[in-house]
Amino acid sequence: MQAESQNIEYKESWRDEYLKWICGFANAQGGRIYRGVNDDKEVIGLPDAKRLMEDIPNKIINYLGIVEDVNLLVKDNKEYIEIVVSPSNMPIAYKGAYHYRSGSTKQELKGLALQQFIMKKMGRSWDDIPVYGATINDIDRQAVDFFLRNSIRAGRMNEEEANASTEDVLRNLGLFTNEGELKNAAILLFGKNVRQSFPSADFKIGRFHTDESDLIIQDDVEGNIMQMANRVMELLRSRYLISPIHYEDMQRIEQLEIPEKALRELIYNAISHKDYTGPAIQMRVYDRSIELWNFGLLPEQLTPATLLQQHSSYPRNRNIANVFYKAGFVESWGRGFKKIAEEFERANMPLPTIEETGGGIKVTIKRKTIDEIIAGRDGESRNFPEMNGGNTKNNGGNVAVMKLSNRQRLIVSLIVKQPSITAKQMAVMTDIPQRTIERELSVLQKSEILYRIGAPRTGKWVIAEQMIKE
Repeated sequence: MQAESQNIEYKESWRDEYLKWICGFANAQGGRIYRGVNDDKEVIGLPDAKRLMEDIPNKIINYLGIVEDVNLLVKDNKEYIEIVVSPSNMPIAYKGAYHYRSGSTKQELKGLALQQFIMKKMGRSWDDIPVYGATINDIDRQAVDFFLRNSIRAGRMNEEEANASTEDVLRNLGLFTNEGELKNAAILLFGKNVRQSFPSADFKIGRFHTDESDLIIQDDVEGNIMQMANRVMELLRSRYLISPIHYEDMQRIEQLEIPEKALRELIYNAISHKDYTGPAIQMRVYDRSIELWNFGLLPEQLTPATLLQQHSSYPRNRNIANVFYKAGFVESWGRGFKKIAEEFERANMPLPTIEETGGGIKVTIKRKTIDEIIAGRDGESRNFPEMNGGNTKNNGGNVAVMKLSNRQRLIVSLIVKQPSITAKQMAVMTDIPQRTIERELSVLQKSEILYRIGAPRTGKWVIAEQMIKE
């Protein structure tokens, strides 16, 4: 005999309370229950086996409403009973309570776990639940228009639908219940005040040095999840990640340090697969890594290892996933992580690692150092004039050509992007000590490459017109 497991249970005798175990097996993956066998898998027999062969099937039908096979077995002249339980497509209750077999234990489902279990058995997801009292007036038309533009651009909606009414758009997306109520997904995707209904529907970003005790800056992105990824990407580009500027021939390139398509895909995955009954999505940006975490474990069909392999799609929030797919944000065939892997391989970066932790999924991305980023640019131009409508500003007269270090070129590229940037902000963005930044700025000013205009706190940097070469 096999050891006790998710599908095997041994009991020495029969008591009616063991109907709970049959209920648990039926609600899970099914299994076999043996009566007259001890925990050491030894057959000890049942003196009343023949009577139980009549009682047990009747009690299963009367208390659980299901029909299961009950078999009489014999070993060494000892009779024992095998109950073969099939998995049920419908939720099964015993005296009003729902039980579930998990591992080698039985659990009684209550509260949120029970709600999620019943919805899953009924083929529904959490985002199908209605938001009672919500109306079309709670929907942000700008978010709907944002969806329509992206969907038409992705070729997943016809252009004539661009002017469809808000109600028609939501109805066509299946965001109304049969009773005419707006679903959770409708408010999350397009709501004017999402936090009022879902307080944890936020995306938190924090910048740390090496651990969580050293928080530098933080942001909390609120609002509808349709436009959330765009707002997150804008913050990452402006405050948290590096986008060194370089030139290929005459083209000015600002390439994010992390493959942007892959990063967007990861963010969309976190938003669409999050369990919105739990805490906010969290992104921690460290000196050498980025950690993206969303609440909600993987479906039982998947593991972190299989995500990068070919697999079917198992969306937690089916309505949200469907709308994101129609907007062109995500794939519907489980190819998202494969595309992410391809982008990281193309950028010659290590693949992100994926693990289940803290009740959710954490993706860890390794960051390169500043020197590694700069050294990895092929065909990089060393020209950093400040651009203004295609013309360069000349505030410094005749300036001698100067050979810049990688660190100085990085500082100049940050100033090109944000002339009002401070030394402290540069230090946060580059992980270079502020004193070092200030020292380099002083060198560049003395060389008449940089000029400071205005007050120390409200002024800005101006770059002299020149060709800065290695």
